[in-house]
Amino acid sequence: MPVDRDLAGSGSRGDDPHPNGCERQRQLGWKFYDADDYHPKENKEKMVKGMPLNDEDRLPWLCTLQEILMREKSFGENMILACSSLKRMYRRILTGEQSTINADTESCTEQNQEQAQLGCNKDILFVYLHGSIELITKRLESRKGHFMSPSLLQSQFDTLEPPEGTENFIDISIEKSIPEIVAEIEKDLGENL
Repeated sequence: MPVDRDLAGSGSRGDDPHPNGCERQRQLGWKFYDADDYHPKENKEKMVKGMPLNDEDRLPWLCTLQEILMREKSFGENMILACSSLKRMYRRILTGEQSTINADTESCTEQNQEQAQLGCNKDILFVYLHGSIELITKRLESRKGHFMSPSLLQSQFDTLEPPEGTENFIDISIEKSIPEIVAEIEKDLGENL
């Protein structure tokens, strides 16, 4: 029986929610989206040069991701979004709890308001994957073909606001194996799987 919920990965990019998300997607049969596929060209160019993104860079990207979440929710689809939603504000934009202020993202503001009215923020579970900077650095250095420079990892740790309090999340160490991580997520989702 499908569960009416979406999963969004959270943590530094080096935590690499992509392989974890792919494995969850295979086991759950849910749609999978890698947020990195939706970065504008300018963002990718900055990251290749080792320049960290700021909030202004990320807002259009977050709005695109929020549109995907809203669309899939409107179709009643379960999905996984691998995304380094580093700040609470970013997660609030994704869930529709916070509107953007930038005039260039006005459509996102309207969609966020619609999303909040649907109460979808409770339907998104953030899976906060975390690990030591040493472990994540090692993984980043062994990864080939990704546009993010490993030199950006420290800036991601500096930006990171781990989920807390009333946010809908579970906290999982990346020192666990992928099957252990998936099992923990399935356990949290409960009997509806």
